[in-house]
Amino acid sequence: MSEEIVNAFKEKHEENVIDASKKLKVGIIGTGWIAEAHVQQYKKMPDVELVAMADLIEGKAEAFCKKFEVEGARCYRSHTELLANEKLDAVSVCTYNSTHAECTIDALKAGVHVLLEKPMCVTLEEAIAIRKAEKESGKIVSVGFQPRFNENMKMVKKIVQSGVLGKIYYIQTGGGRRRGIPVPYGTSFIEKDKGAIGALGDIGCYSLDMVLNAMGYPKPLSVSGYTSDFFGKSREYWKGVERPEEYADIFAVDDFAAAFVRLEGDVILDFRIGWAMNLDTSGDTIIYGTNASLRIPSTECWNGGIGGNLKLYQTIAGEEVCTEFEQKKSSFADDFYNKARSFLDAVKYGGTSPVPTSEIIYNQAILDGINKSAKLGKEITLDIPEI
Repeated sequence: MSEEIVNAFKEKHEENVIDASKKLKVGIIGTGWIAEAHVQQYKKMPDVELVAMADLIEGKAEAFCKKFEVEGARCYRSHTELLANEKLDAVSVCTYNSTHAECTIDALKAGVHVLLEKPMCVTLEEAIAIRKAEKESGKIVSVGFQPRFNENMKMVKKIVQSGVLGKIYYIQTGGGRRRGIPVPYGTSFIEKDKGAIGALGDIGCYSLDMVLNAMGYPKPLSVSGYTSDFFGKSREYWKGVERPEEYADIFAVDDFAAAFVRLEGDVILDFRIGWAMNLDTSGDTIIYGTNASLRIPSTECWNGGIGGNLKLYQTIAGEEVCTEFEQKKSSFADDFYNKARSFLDAVKYGGTSPVPTSEIIYNQAILDGINKSAKLGKEITLDIPEI
């Protein structure tokens, strides 16, 4: 019986052939760590010309081009200078969280399609502004959720969309790290004027997208949120790094967050996320349904992945059955390639955004709502306009 259930969800895959006769001129705004993944995948695509880079730090874009052997690309000290001087088809926005909205909106106004790194931005107000600029420009924005292109995540969505769970009424999701505040590439993640939001924006957005995307992105209605920064502000946490007091003193974002979210359709979302929490995981994701429930194993160092076989719990002909879906092999590089490729195919052939802002604005509303609710110390209603 279990094998029959698994086979019912299998699908055929077809390879797409890239037409290299039509080139796309692409630029990258922000040449930090995440931009490395963008350039590495773009270089694999025969229809992409990397023509321009921009970074605020003098010489950084030039060093980036040299490191990744991007020949002939012009380098700029600002995104506005790049957009004013280049005729681009698309741009990757890989800047600080705090500047995602500004760079994206300026690119759209310049008539350029945008692959926007996650999180979409910082606040709901910024997300609304991006949506409006996108609609006015006629260009597309795809938000950088590469886990969506993971075969295991696709299976999660396929199971949920099949209706086998019945009515979904409760979801617990999140992810965490025992000790995982991201500072190996500098301190931009933990500074208020750069990162702006911490674990919420860095890895919390992945947890939300996993379950909301599987359900077809129901609208969030209200949030009761909590945030804390006990670890990041503790000099004890930073023992072992040079000048631990500096890290503790500049830490100005959340390192843990939790929330109780009410979704359209009378669904409750129980969410928690942490960069550091004295625990290897905040628990598996579980989607509770009236006919069946789905367990999605977490990982010890959460970064949007799945930690084991999916388990579907059902009662069939009076028998309690647990069907396991064997975890498929996947790599960050493959998922990232597919993220970029799906975006460029939409640009090239006039398609729709693979990870549209019409969905991710709900993700952003929850993140922002958690922060606002935590500051007020009470549940808040989310007011998300139709755009």
